[in-house]
Amino acid sequence: MTAAARIIRERLAANSPDAAIILGSSLDGVSEIVEAPTTLAYGKLPGFPEPKISGHAGQIVAGRIGDASVLVLRGRAHPYESGNAAIMRPIIETLAALDVKLLIITNASGSLDPAVRPGRIMLITDHINFSGMNPLIGEQGDDGFVAMTGAYDAALADRFRRAAESEKIALAVGTYIWFSGPSFETPAEIGLARRLGADAVGMSTVPEVILARRFGLKVAALSVITNLGAGLEGASPSHAETKSEGRKATADMIRLLKAFFGATDLRQKAATGV
Repeated sequence: MTAAARIIRERLAANSPDAAIILGSSLDGVSEIVEAPTTLAYGKLPGFPEPKISGHAGQIVAGRIGDASVLVLRGRAHPYESGNAAIMRPIIETLAALDVKLLIITNASGSLDPAVRPGRIMLITDHINFSGMNPLIGEQGDDGFVAMTGAYDAALADRFRRAAESEKIALAVGTYIWFSGPSFETPAEIGLARRLGADAVGMSTVPEVILARRFGLKVAALSVITNLGAGLEGASPSHAETKSEGRKATADMIRLLKAFFGATDLRQKAATGV
C-alpha cells in the first residue's frame, strides 16, 4: 500500500471507496454534492502532484453520494505543467491501493462538431493519443503492455446514458483526442483532428485512462464542452472561456452524477459489470 493510501484511510476513514471522481477545469462545484465530507490537501499526501493551474483546487474529498462511498479529487496536474505524462500516476496508484474499482474522469474540452455547443456534456467512448507521450514509458517488465480495447467501460457508459435520459440531459457521445497543450490547437490541427474521427479535443484524461487500465480500474469519462475548436465558426479558445463555460455546466454534471449513483451495490456490480 502506498504511503498516501495509508494516510487517506487514517484521516478520511476511506477504507474501500466504491468509486473515485477526478474533477476537471472549473467543475469544483461538483464536490459540493458529497455528503458528510472530509477533505485533505494533495500537499499532505506523499507523491501527490499539486496542480498549478487555476480551476484545480488540489484536494481530495471523502464522503458519500447517495448510497455510494466516494473519493472526489478536486482537480488534476496536467502533463504540460512538467512534461511528465505520468504526473497523475501517484494518484491513480493510490486509488488502486485503496481498492477503488470505478474511476470517473471529467474534463473540459473543445467541440469538433459545431452541432455540439458549449455547455453540453459528452460521454467519451474512445480516445486518440495525439500527444506523442505515454505515461507508461519506462515501465519495468511487461506491465506496460496494457490493452486499450474497451478502455472506456461499456457497462458504465450505458449507466451514464440511462442517467442522462432520466434527467433529460442531452448527452453527446464521442471520441476524445489528446493534444499535449498548454497552447491551444491551430485551426489546421483542429481540421486534422476532425478528419481523424475525433469529436472533442483536450489536454488531459488520456494518460489517466491509460494509468487506470494499467492498475485495473474500470473507467468512465465525461467532457464538458466549453468552446468550439479553433477556427470553427471563427472560434479562438481561451482558458477564461474554459473556466466560465465549465462553471455553467456544473449543475447538469451534478444531476448526471447523482442519477448515476442513484443505484446501489456499485462495488458488487464493479466485479461483474454495471
